[in-house]
Amino acid sequence: MSAGKTFVYVSNAQDGNIDAYIMDTSSGGLTPIGKTEAAKLVMPMAVSPSKKHLYAVIRSQPTRVLTYAIDPATGTLSQKASAPLPDSMPYVSTDRTGRYLFTASYGGDKLAVSPIGENGLVEAEAIQVIPTGRNAHSILPDGSNKFVYAATLGANQVLQFTFDSKTGRLSPNEPASISPQPGHGPRHLAFSPDNKYLYVLNELSGHVTQYAIDPGKGTLTLVDSISSVPAEAGLAWGAPQAPVGAAPAAAAPKDDKPKVWAADIQITPNGKFLYSTERTTNKIALFTVAPETGKLTYVTNFPTEAQPRGIRLDPAGQYLVASGEKSDRISVYKIDQGTGKLGEPSRYPVGNGANWVEIVDVK
Repeated sequence: MSAGKTFVYVSNAQDGNIDAYIMDTSSGGLTPIGKTEAAKLVMPMAVSPSKKHLYAVIRSQPTRVLTYAIDPATGTLSQKASAPLPDSMPYVSTDRTGRYLFTASYGGDKLAVSPIGENGLVEAEAIQVIPTGRNAHSILPDGSNKFVYAATLGANQVLQFTFDSKTGRLSPNEPASISPQPGHGPRHLAFSPDNKYLYVLNELSGHVTQYAIDPGKGTLTLVDSISSVPAEAGLAWGAPQAPVGAAPAAAAPKDDKPKVWAADIQITPNGKFLYSTERTTNKIALFTVAPETGKLTYVTNFPTEAQPRGIRLDPAGQYLVASGEKSDRISVYKIDQGTGKLGEPSRYPVGNGANWVEIVDVK
């Protein structure tokens, strides 16, 4: 039996390609193993549950999703399929069976479900397109695969769906949505490993909102909301951004105070620590997670790459990898298993517009 390998992939939106690395899990060190061509504005990615395929979304025209086969020996990517998407999609995930692909459109205010063939390839157009409120920003199934949640930033809602894994169909739950206090702007989602809680990172406030998940109904109940941005950062709450590729909105009244602009959220596999990024201050926030209640306690912030869009934890929860859209490096941090604190980063070259990070263990 050959030893397993860990591969890291980073999408470079401006270069239109994907960087690949092999990770030394004893040190966290990355060795580049080449670049794979995609297309301009390649951004969100997802790994199939089988770990055999990487799905990469192209947000330039024509909007589409590319399927790459992952070579288990070398980590190299080979494009195997391309399928149209109904809009520019800043988020992609799969259901837990790997039979359906979920995407969310910020500019198009919609969600979509696309079929994944038994061969792991996405080759057909979406089988369901769901209109949403303003700025759908993410979509993710829970651990049971019975329920799916989507964050709509401009509408300030988290949408709740039931999911039929046989047909791939999403149906609104009852109620169909839950809203934080006005102005938060839900963006990205993370589930506790025990599937009891959903954590929502709010882009405009920097708060992480904790919801309890009803295991039978899949409905959410607000538990708590805690800021990832300390007061001394001096940031005001933000406003929704223009979609990628769209003309900027009409100028708002002049306000020179820097704004909160949170981006990504991850929780460790053991459920002890949670991390989020904020792009104005270029920081990664650390929270501890209470074992029984799932409640968060803010600990501190760590400096990271410029405009940190994506973070990802390796499957063992030993390392955090961070990309910055305004940086030509990615950072790898060793996670202190007792405190969750990040060690001094090791930095590695990456392409322009480094955006999304995926890490996969291949046995």
